[in-house]
Amino acid sequence: MARFVILEHRWEGVHWDFMLEAGEALRTWALEAPIAFGVAIPARALADHRLAYLEYEGEISRGRGTVRRLDRGTYTAEVWTEDLIRVVLQGDQVRGMAELRRSDIGPSISPLRWIFRLEGKVD
Repeated sequence: MARFVILEHRWEGVHWDFMLEAGEALRTWALEAPIAFGVAIPARALADHRLAYLEYEGEISRGRGTVRRLDRGTYTAEVWTEDLIRVVLQGDQVRGMAELRRSDIGPSISPLRWIFRLEGKVD
């Protein structure tokens, strides 16, 4: 099964990195708020990250802040397209259906802008 991780990233404020293992990298989104059941959270697509972040906590090189792992586990992809990703998460704290949908909210459509929503359980 593929793995996921949720990191609290403190750098120029705070955001939450949601990372999904995809081959030899982690597809990554920066969420603007902590994950909560049934709440739509604005997200920004980031460059793929190294698999090392599945296990890493601490200082990030070149002064890019610190990360603290909030949850990790496995996932099964239900839908994986250019505009919609729907996965079933089985984490230590987060379990349920997570959806990332490309968003057209805002002044211009951006491939970086997404909405994250979890339908399931957060302990």
